[in-house]
Amino acid sequence: MTRGMVRFWVQLHKWSSLACTLFLLMLCLTGLPLIFHDEIDALGGDPAMSVTGIAASRDSPELRPLDAMLAKALAKRPGEIPLYMAFDSDRPLMTVTTGARPDVPASGMKIQNLNRLTGDVLEDGNGGPGHAMTEFLLQLHTDMFLGLPGELFLGVMGLVFVIAVVSGIVLYAPFMRKLDFGTLRTTRSRRLKWLDYHNLVGIVALAWMVVVGLTGVINAFVTPITKLWQANELAEMTRAYAGRPPLPPSRYGSLDVAMAAARRAIPGMNPQFIAFPGGAFSSGHHYAVFFQGATPLTENLLTTALVDAETGQLTDARPMPWYFKALSLSRPLHFGDYGGLPLKLLWAMLDLFTIVVLGSGLYLWLGRGPETGPRSAGRRAGGRARIRLPENVA
Repeated sequence: MTRGMVRFWVQLHKWSSLACTLFLLMLCLTGLPLIFHDEIDALGGDPAMSVTGIAASRDSPELRPLDAMLAKALAKRPGEIPLYMAFDSDRPLMTVTTGARPDVPASGMKIQNLNRLTGDVLEDGNGGPGHAMTEFLLQLHTDMFLGLPGELFLGVMGLVFVIAVVSGIVLYAPFMRKLDFGTLRTTRSRRLKWLDYHNLVGIVALAWMVVVGLTGVINAFVTPITKLWQANELAEMTRAYAGRPPLPPSRYGSLDVAMAAARRAIPGMNPQFIAFPGGAFSSGHHYAVFFQGATPLTENLLTTALVDAETGQLTDARPMPWYFKALSLSRPLHFGDYGGLPLKLLWAMLDLFTIVVLGSGLYLWLGRGPETGPRSAGRRAGGRARIRLPENVA
């Protein structure tokens, strides 16, 4: 590369890194325990995570009817209405989320865990101390308790991070062309040693950093993506109901009848959750039953069946659009949540690598000398033909 090109990439890498480093450090530090959120919830006393040894599957004929389970949950929360009903992926456990009204914020929702095999309510609340801790970390990780502005801001920081990683890749070859891959000049200055650590760990973890950075950006735009789906696909699926007043809960029909209609329309898939009328994932008149694929490759791809909540008749069924599929696939990929404990351990190790890259980059910037920039580095390297800029790029 010419000196001008090197100067451009150096400046791009430096300023993009500085702009996002502190926020990325926060995301890496909060994301590390979130990788093990299931294990933390179990250790912290979440009753749903502690139920083991259940022989029946979630599709066993021994399971209690959905209507009976909903009645039990509502009896524990008098005066509230159902918002969501979600199903465990491989056990006969479920959750029922209730609230004072369909548009209640997340802080006003109450979650109950139920065992469909016995009909017991396992917990009237939102899990144990472990769950509360992971929920706090997740909120900090996703929006810093700022709502949509926080989500969008962290999404922009994710894009800036990807730019920093890509610019670092571009600069790696010219800076390291006279050194063997993985060289650590430990006998030289401390700054040069940390620069080598920064470059080596960064290039080893670069693919993971790009993947996690991009999936984090997609996750940060969950609210706009959901609104886009509501304005397009959901509006089209419920066009015949436009202008009608919302259906009152007293006129909700049988959940079991609605589930049977949805299963007939979408055979071979497993129900993941039901959204009740009036919520963000349904209309004012429908049970929205979301199905997931039955294989590891398709379990994160959703198909929606809308069933008239009063009559139990199917209104429409269709897969989620491509942009919602991208969101659904990005979530488990972002947290390493699709390959069991071994993949979680790998994700945790690469997260630590990223913390080293961010921390060393910040150290190199704070410890820079009085002369910075490609011109002074070029003079120390001995001219244009030997530009490496090894001690001035964080």
